Amino acid sequence: MNWRRVSRLMFPFAVVAAATGAASRSFADSRTLYVDVDRARVVRMPDGAHTIIIGNPLVADVTMLKANRLLVVTGKSFGTTNLILLDQTGAEVVEQTITVTSPADKLVVLRGTRRESYACSPDCAPAVDLADDREYTSQVVDAMKLHESAAAPGKR
Repeated sequence: MNWRRVSRLMFPFAVVAAATGAASRSFADSRTLYVDVDRARVVRMPDGAHTIIIGNPLVADVTMLKANRLLVVTGKSFGTTNLILLDQTGAEVVEQTITVTSPADKLVVLRGTRRESYACSPDCAPAVDLADDREYTSQVVDAMKLHESAAAPGKR
């Protein structure tokens, strides 16, 4: 039996199974929830949660979707904060640490004191990150605006 061929055929099913399991995890399955900066994660709320308290909303933002008992956790800037969920009486249901990190597909280039970020998936292209040099950030944002205006119909 050719195990390489079998593993290549089974890989998509393993990815789907892993993604499905990750999406249905409850919020308190681990002590720390890791989120990439500028990305979001969906986690299931524990039973009884009614109110959200976020320690530092500059680090992470949390939105409660009450209809389906999900939380959307968005990484806003690098760092660590905490999230407390309370029930209707004000009693704590759970406290969770949220750590916002840099995405694995990001390349950082240091040119002396200047810092530049590139998104690399699969090829590298300029990207803007919180800690990047102001001049570099300005150039990338200007290029994005130029690209957007050229692509927008009727704005020539």
